[in-house]
Amino acid sequence: MSSENKPQAIASDNAADSSGSVVSLSAGAPAPETPLSSVPNSKNKEKNEAKRLEKMEKFRKKQAAQNQQKAAGGSQKEKEVKAAVTKPKTKAAVTVTTPKGEKKDMSQPMAESYDPAAVEASWYEWWEKQKFFEPKTGPNGEISPKGKFVITAPPPNVTGRLHIGHALFVAIQDSLVRWNRMRGLTTLFVGGTDHAGISTQTVVEKQVWKFEKKTRHDYGREAFVNKIWEWKNEYGHTILHQMKRLGTSFDWSRERFTLDETLTRATRETFVRLFDDGIIYRSNRLVNWCHAMNTTLSNLEVKEKELTGRTLLNVPGYPSEEKFEFGVLVHFAYEVEDSDERIIVATTRVETM
Repeated sequence: MSSENKPQAIASDNAADSSGSVVSLSAGAPAPETPLSSVPNSKNKEKNEAKRLEKMEKFRKKQAAQNQQKAAGGSQKEKEVKAAVTKPKTKAAVTVTTPKGEKKDMSQPMAESYDPAAVEASWYEWWEKQKFFEPKTGPNGEISPKGKFVITAPPPNVTGRLHIGHALFVAIQDSLVRWNRMRGLTTLFVGGTDHAGISTQTVVEKQVWKFEKKTRHDYGREAFVNKIWEWKNEYGHTILHQMKRLGTSFDWSRERFTLDETLTRATRETFVRLFDDGIIYRSNRLVNWCHAMNTTLSNLEVKEKELTGRTLLNVPGYPSEEKFEFGVLVHFAYEVEDSDERIIVATTRVETM
């Protein structure tokens, strides 16, 4: 067979184009000028276009109907749904039939849905009356053979109400106490409140200025101290009530306030002993001085602010429009008597020199 009569290299005698029609290829026939995949199918295109136009027309009609309903105030169904959403749900008031301090009456039928107020009612008063939270000891006050477990809860400041952070630590500590109580250990969970002297004074001063436009100097020392005690009695009581609502198993017979006479005497005794032993001492040190409170502050009570250069800032106790310069290192010199020598000092608080 001559080379002129040899067939061309073709994958198959028949090939289907992209539309599904079959194109015949014979041996030696030239390749078609248009690729097989691009052969148009006019009938399918026309059919698809008609479907698209039909869908668009339906969509336009639907949109027009919805706009007409909105203009008329909405459909009846929408009004019913809206009314159901906006209608307030009436919640039946919790009826506590158990006398205070008695074990909760569980003979009543269970509610259809969970109501925390109803579920938690009466239990805590009964726990307190039964003295479940007091340490269990032997006839002569001896500790349980299984051991003891004691936690003194960090007392919250009486600067305000409890927040989620307090709830977190109380939940963790109370879980540990209750678990060890069930294990048979002699357990004690001690609670109370902290006077937080400087912080409480600051909060009360802000409140007095906000509502009365007075300062502590307008009150005088004794009257302002009484004002702070009023604050403590109000918020201290609120904090203890919140602790009970959390179900905290404090031994309430040992509840303390950090300015109670017993704690004040113990604190004074501790500082005197530490001073006598040389563990704490007086010395010259750089301190954080608060000009507003006229006292020193610990590092924990100071908010540091990094400055990259000269900055004008407001200072508490001064008018808001008055700003002071910070972030500038001032150099000045002390001249040495009978000499050309000078001692140069640099400081950012030149007003203190």
